[in-house]
Amino acid sequence: MKKVKRVLSLAAIGSLTLFLAACSNKPVTSHSTGLWDHYIVYNFSRFIIWLSNNCGGYGMGIIIFTIIIRVLLLPLMFYQTKSMLKTQELAPKLKAIQKKYSSRDRESMVKMQEETSKLYKEAGVNPWASMLPMIIQLPIMWALYQAIWRTPELRHGTFLWLQLGHTDPYYILPILAALFTFLSSWLSMASMPERNAMTSAMTWFMPIMVFFMALGFSSAITLYWVVSNAFQVVQTLLLQNPFKIRREREAKEKQEKAKKRKLEKAKRRAYSSRRK
Repeated sequence: MKKVKRVLSLAAIGSLTLFLAACSNKPVTSHSTGLWDHYIVYNFSRFIIWLSNNCGGYGMGIIIFTIIIRVLLLPLMFYQTKSMLKTQELAPKLKAIQKKYSSRDRESMVKMQEETSKLYKEAGVNPWASMLPMIIQLPIMWALYQAIWRTPELRHGTFLWLQLGHTDPYYILPILAALFTFLSSWLSMASMPERNAMTSAMTWFMPIMVFFMALGFSSAITLYWVVSNAFQVVQTLLLQNPFKIRREREAKEKQEKAKKRKLEKAKRRAYSSRRK
C-alpha cells in the first residue's frame, strides 16, 4: 500500500510538472485563452491584486489569499485528521498483520493486503485521505507561481524587504518555512502511539528539503508556504492536539488495565471460593 501511494504521488507530481512546464510564460491578461491561463491563472492574479489593493499591499494580499485557501480546505483537512487518528489507533493491529505475514512471499503479501484492506474498511479509514490535501495544494501553488510570474504588477511588487518575484536575499522566509514545517511534522508525529526510525527521520528530512527548495522559489511562493505551514501548526493544535490525544490515550490505557486487574481479581476470588 505504501509503495503504491508513493508511486502514485510521484506520478501525480511528475504529470503536473510536465503539464505546467508546457504552460506559456507570457503575461496573463483578460485576453489569455485556455482553461489554465484564462480561468485559473488570470483569476488568481486578479483576486490577489484585488486583495492587495484593499488590504495593504501585495504581501498582505498573498497572506490573506493563503489564509482563505486554508480555510476553504478545512473540511478536507478535518477529514484527513480524523482518518489519520483512526490509522494511528490501528497501528498495533497493522503491526500484528505485518508480523503474521513476515515471509514476504507472493501469497503472504496478497493475504496481508487483504487483511489490511479489511481492517481499514471495518474501521472506516480511507488510506488515501492523507494524499488529498497535497494533490489539491500542488496546482494551487503552481497557479500562484504563474500568477505572480506572469503578472508584472505582482512580479515587481514588494513586501517588507522582499521583491515578490525574486528569492529572499536574507533567507528569512526559507528558514521560517523550514521551522513551521518541522513544528507541523513534530506535532503530527507526537500523537502517534508508536514511532519508528523512518518516521523520526522524516520529521527532520522534510524541513531540510523545504528549506533548500525554498531557496530557489520566488518570495511570493515561499511566503505562501510560510503562512500555510504556520496555519497548519495552529490547525494541528486545534484539531489534532498531540498533548490532549496522549492524555486521553494514557487515561484509556489506565482504565483498561484497571478493568483487567479487576477482572483477574474476580476470577481469583471465584477460583478460591470453588476450592473452599
